[in-house]
Amino acid sequence: MIKKKLNKLVGLKKADFDAFVKEGQIKLRPAYLIPVLKTGDEMALTSIFLSTLKLVKEFRDGIFRDIKMNRGGKAFYFTEVSFPEIDGASRIDGLVIVVVSGIIKDAVVFEMKNKNHGVDKEQIERYISICRKLGIKNVVTVSNEFVADHTLSPINIKIPKSIHLCHFSWTYILTRGQLLLIKKNDFNIKDEDQVEIMREVLTYLDNPASGVSGYSQMKPGWKELAENVKAQKPLRMSDEYIEDAVVSWHEEEKHMALLLSRKLGVLVKPSPKNKDSVKNDVRRLVKENFITGVLSIKNSVSDIKVICEFERRIVSMSVRIQPPLDKKSVGRISWMVKQLENCKKKSELVFETLSKHIWIEANIKYAREHLKVRLSDIDQLVELTRTSEIQAFHIVAIKELGVSFASNKKFIQFVEKLALDYYEGIVQHLKNWTKPAPRLEQNEHVDSISTSL
Repeated sequence: MIKKKLNKLVGLKKADFDAFVKEGQIKLRPAYLIPVLKTGDEMALTSIFLSTLKLVKEFRDGIFRDIKMNRGGKAFYFTEVSFPEIDGASRIDGLVIVVVSGIIKDAVVFEMKNKNHGVDKEQIERYISICRKLGIKNVVTVSNEFVADHTLSPINIKIPKSIHLCHFSWTYILTRGQLLLIKKNDFNIKDEDQVEIMREVLTYLDNPASGVSGYSQMKPGWKELAENVKAQKPLRMSDEYIEDAVVSWHEEEKHMALLLSRKLGVLVKPSPKNKDSVKNDVRRLVKENFITGVLSIKNSVSDIKVICEFERRIVSMSVRIQPPLDKKSVGRISWMVKQLENCKKKSELVFETLSKHIWIEANIKYAREHLKVRLSDIDQLVELTRTSEIQAFHIVAIKELGVSFASNKKFIQFVEKLALDYYEGIVQHLKNWTKPAPRLEQNEHVDSISTSL
């Protein structure tokens, strides 16, 4: 009998896959929710993660949707996978195959890292080579490293067009799971047993012993950039530390979004990124000494715009609020002041802490720049806009960080506290004015027609 040769995975019959496993051309282990492995071991994390995908439908649907994985058919989950006749030196952490009508229709390879272990470029290049030979299009890396978007990678690697490479931070996976347990969401886990499984898994992942950690410090380039701007040294597009700082900011922006997601129970989105985002932000930093970000929160008054100014060492956060357009400027200011009074009433302690850092910007029709005053000087705005038309207001929180701006750890602590306080004390209580519906006019002519009918 001639021995079959493994030359594809996607498109292979499941029965042939099982035969290859039996013959040793594919080596693997089933994924277990409770693996007999040391706590914190990378393979333990892999097994628990894959088992959670298998056992919790809504968690599986979300992750599969992110990686554009086929969600039909029956999925099978494996760890410690190798293909000795294709690459005898490589052992893949995780493999999921999706079988439809007895045929493997889709597959994804997982490479998992924990603690301070980063994704290894050479390792991923070997995995991609294996995937191309087997017709697997999806490769996913998971580590404590952050990226601005899951379609980006923490490593600089040339990706073939046939391969879809994704990266998730463990914090993103943890947040995904936590959101499924919040009852006010539309995508809750429906099965009570699956709820308990998800809760137990999150307890494990949330324990430092698991090897899962969040984003705790900016890259070294952040501090170097802050110090060079302060010393008024010339910045060049080719300076590697500036790109280091930009990438670090993109990662922190994503971490802030995940932090707010867990606090609010809805998925908060950072500003969208593409392959040119780093280069564009480097250019802005070199030219203007600041970098921006956005936190998009469903149903909030507007997106939160974040600006980090290196020269003044300040961080500002702002939202746009639409005043009633059927009032004059004085009436619009009074309306806006009442909104802020409502903020104070509902979150007094946080609002009082923020109030000395709050500025009001008025967007004036035809004006090149906004009028800007401190909240404590709001009466000045009335005098400055009597003959002008205010189109919108921007409620801005400006925090001077001083030496902490250049600190790789303290910067994160300050900016994340500001984000939480700003949302709690201001943003969650603001509402845009909406134009009222037209009213039905009642007059004698209309009444007489109604009577004759």
